[in-house]
This record gives sequence, C-alpha cells and structure tokens, in this order.
Amino acid sequence: MSGRRDLQGRRLGSAGRLGLLALAAAALEGCRYDIFDQQGPVGAADALITLDALAIMLAIVVPTIIATLAFAWWFRASNTRARYLPEWNFSGRLELVVWAIPTLVIIFLGAVIWVGSHQLDPAEPLKSAKTTRPLNVQVVSMDWKWLFIYPDQNVASVNRLVMPVGTPVHFTLTSSSVMNAFFVPQLGSMIYTMNGMADHLWLQADHPGTYLGESSMFSGDGFSAMRFPVDAMAPAAFSSWVQAAQGSGPVLDQAAYRKLQIQGVQDKPSTYRTPAPNLFQDIVAQKLPQGPGPADKQPTSPPRPSPIARPTNSQVP
Repeated sequence: MSGRRDLQGRRLGSAGRLGLLALAAAALEGCRYDIFDQQGPVGAADALITLDALAIMLAIVVPTIIATLAFAWWFRASNTRARYLPEWNFSGRLELVVWAIPTLVIIFLGAVIWVGSHQLDPAEPLKSAKTTRPLNVQVVSMDWKWLFIYPDQNVASVNRLVMPVGTPVHFTLTSSSVMNAFFVPQLGSMIYTMNGMADHLWLQADHPGTYLGESSMFSGDGFSAMRFPVDAMAPAAFSSWVQAAQGSGPVLDQAAYRKLQIQGVQDKPSTYRTPAPNLFQDIVAQKLPQGPGPADKQPTSPPRPSPIARPTNSQVP
C-alpha cells in the first residue's frame, strides 16, 4: 500500500509540475517578445539580416563540427587504416582552406551589415512615406514613464502609443532626464533618447494588434515599469481615438508637464489634450527644467564630477 501511495504521489507531483509549466506558458503567452514575429517592414528587414548572418556563420560552424566528429572517429585507436604522420608540418592547400573560409565569412558578414545598416538608417524615411502621409509622434522618456505627443492631432498620451496600421510613423525622440532607449521589438529598430538632443526613427505596423514597447536601458528604480502597449489599429479607429482624446483629459501645458516630471511609476495610461505649442522643442532646448534622474543612495561614495555643459542651441525639425 505504501508503494502505491508513493507511486500515486509521484504521479501527482509530475502532474502538478506539468500543470505549473502549462500555467507559466499561458501566462507568458501575452508577453510577446519575438523579434522574428515581425509586424512591420523595418522589423522584417532586421529579422532578415539576423537570419542571413546566422546562415553565413552556420556555413562554417556546421562543417567544423562534422569534421571534428569525423576526425575523432577516423583516427580512433582501433582504426588500423588511419595514417599516422608524425613528421608532417605543412600543407599549402590546407593553409589555403584554413584561411580562405574565415576570410570569406568575414567578407560576407561585413557586406550584409554594411548594406543593412545603410538601408535601415533610423532617420531615413520609409518608402511608403512617399505615397502615404506619415504620422508625427514626439517621444519624451521620463522618470519612469513615456510621453507621446501628437503635434498634428493636438493630443498626447502617457504610457500608451497608438498608431494607424499601414501608416509610416516618424518619431522624434528626446529625454527629459537621463539617457534611455526606445524599443518596440516586433516593429524594429531600437534608438536611444538623450537630454538636450533629438533623435529620429521611422517605424510602421502592417497588421493590427497590441505590441510590447519598453525601455531597453536601465535608468533607475522605476526602469522595469517603463513598458507601454503599442496599439496598431485601423485608420478609422485611430481617428476615433484622437477625437476621444481631444474631448477629454487635462490640458498638457507646462504646469502639467512639470507634474509628469515628478519621479514615479504610472500604472494606467492617460491622455492629454491641447499640448502647449513648442513643448517638445522647449524640452530639447532645455528651456524647461530637467528631470532629477536616479537618486544616489550611497552617501559614502565619492562626489560626482560636475556635468559637462550641454549646448542650448539644439534644433528640432
């Protein structure tokens, strides 16, 4: 009887572990972080470069593994047909193969990266921008939240990025505090945000859905909460969202912006209407005060050096 109980306990334990694994898999199903499940042209090009580089490297890795196993099998102690050449020291043909294959791999990898880095320049407008009017979004990374300003629609949102499907989006990015990084894995390129300057990025979503957006660079205690949904929706639905944001929510003036600068994590997304004119340009030009940044919690550490003065004549197109 005790043996049966032990066996049943083991079965129940195995079933429990399988159940926990199934629950974990179900919980992680909504956290899509698949750089190969791309939903836009930039992400698809990034994935293609990665796969091309992988194929080029496997062209030397796989034959090397096979040759290693083949040599170990052929020159085993029991194989009397294997020739032992203790005086052998050089072969021109072998040297040619040894050096030519890695050289070709480096040339191919360099060509793929060179061409891809120029074709996927973050500041280079997408080809679809020539036929479709792009959406302009101004992005400000804060402590510890994201501010998205839609200057043409006269609205703004916090911790939620909304974009129409099939429309190229021109992002202009800066930081109100420390350096950060803007990244939507399923749409494409990552780019850094820095205080006192503006970067440019073009992305596009080809399919409707909600994608993960996040900060991919540590920026203090609330860094792990700097994630935001990217809602790609039909143009009609996007227009409805803009109209709803224009008719509700507080005005994003300088006073509201200063409240947003207070360090903290905002759990729920929110919208603002009527952003102050040239608010983004004033942030870049440092006409508005900078955020405090992460606090130094080690009073015994040596004092920080004085920050280097940044130029104040930054231009934002």
